[in-house]
Amino acid sequence: MSRRGQEPDSGAESLSSDEKEVVAGSAEGEGSAEEHPAGEDSSKNSSSSSSEEESDAEESDGRRSDEEQEEKETLPHCNESGVNCLPPCKHCRNENDQKEQLTPRRLSGGQHVVQLDAEGTYQCSLTGLIFEVTGAVKITYSVLSWSKYANLVEKPWIVGGPLFDVHCDSAAALTSIQFPHSLCLGDHGAGMAFKVLHIKGESAAIEPSADYSASHVKWLVSSLSPVGPLIQSQEPVQYHGAVILYKVVDEHPSLSFRVYVATNNDSFIKDISRAVKHSNKKFIKIDKPPVCQKLLQKGKRYRLVCEPEAEITPEEIEFVDGSLLKLKSYIEVYLEKPDDFTLSLVELESDATVWKAKLRESDWIHYDQNKNEQKRSAGSVKKRKPAIGILEEDELRSKKQKTGNTADGIATKILTDQQLMVIAKLFGRQWREIAIECLQMEMKDIEQIQATEEEVNMQKFLVLSKWRDREQSNGTAEALYRSLCEKASYEILQALQGFLARC
Repeated sequence: MSRRGQEPDSGAESLSSDEKEVVAGSAEGEGSAEEHPAGEDSSKNSSSSSSEEESDAEESDGRRSDEEQEEKETLPHCNESGVNCLPPCKHCRNENDQKEQLTPRRLSGGQHVVQLDAEGTYQCSLTGLIFEVTGAVKITYSVLSWSKYANLVEKPWIVGGPLFDVHCDSAAALTSIQFPHSLCLGDHGAGMAFKVLHIKGESAAIEPSADYSASHVKWLVSSLSPVGPLIQSQEPVQYHGAVILYKVVDEHPSLSFRVYVATNNDSFIKDISRAVKHSNKKFIKIDKPPVCQKLLQKGKRYRLVCEPEAEITPEEIEFVDGSLLKLKSYIEVYLEKPDDFTLSLVELESDATVWKAKLRESDWIHYDQNKNEQKRSAGSVKKRKPAIGILEEDELRSKKQKTGNTADGIATKILTDQQLMVIAKLFGRQWREIAIECLQMEMKDIEQIQATEEEVNMQKFLVLSKWRDREQSNGTAEALYRSLCEKASYEILQALQGFLARC
């Protein structure tokens, strides 16, 4: 951990006073997640406490496919964010302390399990959790909703990151856990205090953190039950944010979307996925890079802009971290004519673009699983491209090979050797498995590279280079992100998003 700041003095309310037990109010089940337009008041909709068991764990085996889909939407490539703790940020650089990356096995009920065979420090590539163990141990863990425990989080403390339920078969062997947080500390780490909320049945205790860094809060394990990071700050808190998109699926030729502006927090993003899942409308998730390129700050106002113009409700929002709210706010976007369009989230104070995405018809084509055929939105007409001559076609192909694929005049650059080396150095010990499973590389090709090159990072680089050469004009950051999003670590995915932001 790279940072260890002095916790701020809060005057009469000293930090030590927060070690007391916090007694919960009346217990209430989480039930199904809900949502409402961002313009409505949601502060009164915080849910009460419940037991630490997630309601998903009670679902029957017949609903596993829904759980798996939800898991995909809430982990890195949604974002999310599974491990979406750090977007490309000049203030938040990951420490190169060589933690071993591992990919957990997924169980029903949204749970993950890892089997660690020896002493060491290991990082989950999906959730960002870091485990320090003294010996062989099997650890099972899942992401929980903060809204279930909203009345246990008392001011001046606020949510700092996802809430996790962790269990293991040898508690004594698990000495510490580092929880990812969604904050940008910048130069203000000394003015912040980090602790953890340790939930025990219907009550909870605020326990001290052992250390913190630009991306994680370290906690020395006392006992195992739901635990998540809290923060107290003397200055305005800045968050790494995410924008999550869903499209309404219906028979109307018009387009209707929900846009969620969230902290890059697995618990928050999982709540959004549940809210959409339990809505009385049917939605599909639009797969666009979700991470905001500028920090979000509580109390600042933001505007969603559409080009060409669309009906947006509300047009402006005041950002708050909605982790503790049962009802998740969203912005509704309606376009009468089905056509390509661009959405941008703009900070009103500076007029700076926080997030931007181009949406095309191909993003919302969905499939009829029974007939296995594509269905397009009604009223959409495919325009024929004008014929071009042979010389023009050769010239166009030459341009594409130099710049990558183009869409609507926007060039997508092919990954450079320098960028591939950055990605290569971020791969852990499972890089061969990921190359075979995600990049469709052959084992014989990997063995041939290993036979001619001894340095491991160069082996990884050559494999990535071979993938790029095979993909030709599609050897881009976006294509590599899509290929790796299910298995790669969050450092790799965030690096790729950084490359995309600079295209």
